[in-house]
Amino acid sequence: MRSKRNPQKGFTLIELLVVLAILALLAGVVGPQVFKALGGAQSRTAKVQIEDLSAAVEMYYLDMGKHPSSLEGLISDPGGANWNGPYLSKNKVPLDPWGNAYQYKSPGDHGAFDIYSLGSDNAAGGSGDAADVNNWE
Repeated sequence: MRSKRNPQKGFTLIELLVVLAILALLAGVVGPQVFKALGGAQSRTAKVQIEDLSAAVEMYYLDMGKHPSSLEGLISDPGGANWNGPYLSKNKVPLDPWGNAYQYKSPGDHGAFDIYSLGSDNAAGGSGDAADVNNWE
């Protein structure tokens, strides 16, 4: 009986380099699109949180007959007999998606109250991911 030699199987260096080049091209094309979608998701998250905070402020108003002086009033009893809070489910005021506090003003410049986030740059104005998100637009 004659033994058969098995040639060694594996990838050559050139094959590995071709695969790495293809992966690098894909990352270069797909990566920016993923980051662009992530930025839009953060703005949409801020908009949803502002809508939730606005609803909580309105519930506070229905119970107390006035708007809270700060968003902290939604989670701590100001001593009123009609307070039925906390009005936020997690017993804390959330931060915006960029880790900054939401801005609140009562009475507001655009309505009974204003709630807004200054975006990723935490400065007024901006565009794209740095654009302000608010409850009046």
